[in-house]
Amino acid sequence: MMSNWHIFTGSGEPDPQRIEQLPPPPSWRQFHQPDREEPQISPRKRRGMTFKARKPEIDAVNAALYLRRPLLITGKPGTGKTSLAYRVAYELGLGEVLEWPITTRSMLKDGLYRYDAIGRAQEQGGSLKNIGDYIQLGPLGTALMPCDRPRVLLIDEIDKSDIDLPNDLLNIFEEGRFEIPELARIKDKEIDGESMQHVRVTTAYSDATEPTFEHDRTYEVPNGIVRCTAFPLVIMTSNGERDFPAPFLRRCLRLTMQTHGERELHEIVQRHLGDQIDADKVSALIQEFVRKRDREQKELATDQLLNAVYLTTAERAPEGETKETLIQLLLSALNE
Repeated sequence: MMSNWHIFTGSGEPDPQRIEQLPPPPSWRQFHQPDREEPQISPRKRRGMTFKARKPEIDAVNAALYLRRPLLITGKPGTGKTSLAYRVAYELGLGEVLEWPITTRSMLKDGLYRYDAIGRAQEQGGSLKNIGDYIQLGPLGTALMPCDRPRVLLIDEIDKSDIDLPNDLLNIFEEGRFEIPELARIKDKEIDGESMQHVRVTTAYSDATEPTFEHDRTYEVPNGIVRCTAFPLVIMTSNGERDFPAPFLRRCLRLTMQTHGERELHEIVQRHLGDQIDADKVSALIQEFVRKRDREQKELATDQLLNAVYLTTAERAPEGETKETLIQLLLSALNE
């Protein structure tokens, strides 16, 4: 009944106990709870555990691993472009996926490192001592740290970037190294009797539940140069909103991810929500999702389907007209 589904009633009568009736979140919206005794699975790692790669995706990833080339993935939203990176890291035990979300303001240096010159000037008076405390490697810079196994770097939505960024990445992809000028300039100096040839900086690793965090949360940069020993698995995603320069495309392997069919969508829902959901209700929602996406050519993402299934098939779920209204809301096109 509707009265059982509503936590917020809009009655204006305070009732703090109603929030206690809120059920646990869906698996893809669980957050850190420090008081829990059992080991927690981060949302990022869960993406890798629940995503199922198809043969073209498996072949493309293996080719990228063998050839040490970046993989450029194009596809509609919700086809699993970013989830593929997490699946590879999870299955091969490569630790935390380094994420670089791209915006129109993103520059190459943002991915390589960040230097807080103002903070150093304020706290150290411009002294070179402890300069490493004011330098943090970005996700791309961290991915290029020496390692006996490839790290995983996700450059998300690169088609949103400034026109120059793809070309700026070419030299990095070819050389597998970059210089931090602030450290290279002082490599031959000594500060308070301490050589500046090796300076320890922080990295982009942030997930304390991953083994890569403790091992690589800092790195001692030699002579101001970061140089990889194992080229990272670089997965770049694109929604197909722009073309890329030919030299950039030549250095990438390319994959177009296809949308999921009804059978695959059933498997995705089951992996996320288990067997406790009503199969008939799920089938009806999947059919409506596919009809809107394929016949009406509406741009829909798979997580919209998961949201609709979770909200309308749970034990506490809306009924009647409200349910239908919510389904239409949850399955509304992304470009509307």
